[in-house]
This record gives sequence, C-alpha cells and structure tokens, in this order.
Amino acid sequence: MLENGIVYERSGATQAKHQYGRTWQLGTTAHEWYDGVMRVAIVHEWLTRIAGSERVVEAIMAIWPDAPVFTLVCDRKEVKGSTFENKDITTSFIQRLPGARRKFRRYLSLMPLAVEQFDLREFDVIISSSHAVAKGVLTRADQLHISYTHTPMRYAWDMYQPYLETHGLKHGVRGMLAKYILHRIRKWDVLAANRVDKFVANSTYIARRIQKTYRRDATVIHPPVDVNRFESGKNRDSFYLAVGRMVPYKKFGLVAEALKRMERELIVIGEGKEYTKLNRQYGESIQFLGRCTDEVVADHMERCRAFVYAGEEDFGITLVEAQAAGAPIIAFGKGGAAEIVKDGLTGILFNDQSVEGCMEGIRRFESSESEFNSEDIGKSAKKFGTDEFSSRFKSWVEKEWKQFQGKSIIS
Repeated sequence: MLENGIVYERSGATQAKHQYGRTWQLGTTAHEWYDGVMRVAIVHEWLTRIAGSERVVEAIMAIWPDAPVFTLVCDRKEVKGSTFENKDITTSFIQRLPGARRKFRRYLSLMPLAVEQFDLREFDVIISSSHAVAKGVLTRADQLHISYTHTPMRYAWDMYQPYLETHGLKHGVRGMLAKYILHRIRKWDVLAANRVDKFVANSTYIARRIQKTYRRDATVIHPPVDVNRFESGKNRDSFYLAVGRMVPYKKFGLVAEALKRMERELIVIGEGKEYTKLNRQYGESIQFLGRCTDEVVADHMERCRAFVYAGEEDFGITLVEAQAAGAPIIAFGKGGAAEIVKDGLTGILFNDQSVEGCMEGIRRFESSESEFNSEDIGKSAKKFGTDEFSSRFKSWVEKEWKQFQGKSIIS
C-alpha cells in the first residue's frame, strides 16, 4: 500500500501495539503506512511544581491532548489541580530513589542516563521541554525531535561560576567533585544537543545562547502567558511590587535594598532559598507575603504603582503578567525584559544591575509616571497570549513534520 507516495519503516525486536491501535512486526522488514495522524510525545525534566516551563507544557498538551508526558520525577501532590493531575505520565527510575520528589537535584549525575531510558519508539514527533536534560532523549532517524528550549543548562554554562560561589563549591573536596560532575554534564549536554532536529527558543536572548553553546540555530516562539485573566484598567496604589522565586540570580535583595534606601513601599510575593534571609534583613521596612494564590498575585499586579525586577531573565513570564495587569515595568534591560518592555512606553529599562542602577530606573519612572497608560500597557501584552502561542507553535510543528516526512521517503 502507498499513501501520498510515502513509505516508512519500523525496526526492532518484538511485536508491539501502541495507543493509536496500529500493530507492526519489530525485527522484520515489515512496513507501516501512516494515516495522517501525527503521534506526539512530550518530554519534560521534572514535574515538582507548576511554574513557567510547566505552563508551556500545558499549552502543548492542549494542542495535542492525546500526547503522553515523560518526565524524570513527578510529585503528584504538587501538580494536583493542574492539567497534569489526570495525565498519562511516565517517570524514570529516579522517581523510585530516596527523596527524589523533593531532592531530585541531588541525582543530577544520573539524569542523562535516566532520560535516555525513555522508550519513545511508537511516536512520530517528540517535543522536549528542556532547561536541563530533556533534549537528550534517544530517537530514531525517522522521528522528528523538536526541543522547546527554555535555556541551556544555566549552572553548567553561563552561571557556572556564580553557581559554585553560591553553593560554597569553589574549593575543597565537595567543590572538586561538583566541578568534575558539571564538566561531564557539559560534554554530555553538547552531545545531547546533536540529537535534536529543530530547536525552538523562548526568546531571542535564549536563541543567542543556544547558538553560543551548541552552535545551532533556533526559531523564536515566545512562551504562552494567560494574559486574559488580568484587568488593566484599575486605579494604581502607592506600593511597588516584586514577584517570583527568591533565588540569588533573580536579585530580590537588590530590589529590596533600592526601595529601602528610597523609602518607598514595596510588597514582595514569592518564596525560595533567600526568603528567610531577606525577610530577616528587610522585614521591618518591606512586606513579604510569601507564596500566594494566583488571584492574590493578580490583584497586586493590577493595583501596584509599578512592577520592579532586577534579574537577568531568560524570558520573564511574570513581566508579561504584570504588563497584562497594566503595571508599568521597571526592569534590568538585559535578557527577556529587553524583548518584553518598551522603554519609555510600557516601562523603564535600567542598564546597571546594581542597587544604584535600580534606583536610577525608579527615579526615571517617577519623573515620567503620568505618561504611562495602564490600558495601553495591558494591550501590549496581548501578543504573548496563550492563543497566539498555540496557533504559531502548532502550525510551525506541523510544517516541520511535513517537511521532515518529505525527507523520509524511501526510494
């Protein structure tokens, strides 16, 4: 039989039947004829909380609802109430190791091996959502592997030295062991990048990092943001707002110090490694709310005087959310912020990632505050909406699959 002039071949060791109802004889010269259904699998590093990269996976799942998800570790309690709760999820052997759901990062050295064990033979298109090892899955020559890359592995590449300093690994036996493991991880990471057929980056900034790290081009498709859940026309209050995970590279301490020196009101929402330290240091002058519901976050974004962010972000979903809520943005002008914020129109970008630089950005904002229109700022966020992502990503993947099929013709 021949369909559209294209023939595909499967090979292996035993007979198998997959979820789409087709059966083929592995280990023989049997051929299978496609009926036009593109069988998709999704690979994600770990499902231990719902954050930006998980929202991307949720949007991809909405496009291909039958696609199963493969992940190294899944904490079912943390994904309860999300679209992952009743999803077909396959985990790796790391899931069964002691403390893996909470302390999965301790098994970093095993992750390359673990991700290579996923059996993806029955799928046509594999979409990996990767900021670490997901792109390292093994695929055949007749399978299209697309990697939606949130970032090359930060702690192995761009942030290698800061990572060692932050975790006290610059010296000593533990430091030498960490350096050796990360050296091996870097070598594997470049090898794994060669397994990807097409890269997609979440920002131009990340596309440049992919080119620098892997010497590969990437198509830029910004991640989906649920911009429709925000209102941009509310009256603004007097407080500044910062939202996110309190980890060193996001520079919450820098923002807190800047607002404290300027004697401005600041509310911080989020939790993380630095929460206790920053709350102890700045708790008397700054309000720390900890982890809040989406509704509380949205309410504060819709009412804040401005949203302040001093980190160098790969993209910056919270920046888009704040913009959708009509909040002017005051942000360090590098990374994803430079693609989201229009300096002087939707916010202020400052060039010096320091307390003084942040203070100067706030002064610039306050000197022209009346020129910012919340409704116009909210409209500017629409281009980052979920519908826009879904439409563009779906059509791009289908186009790439069609082109890939043409290259798979057996003469």
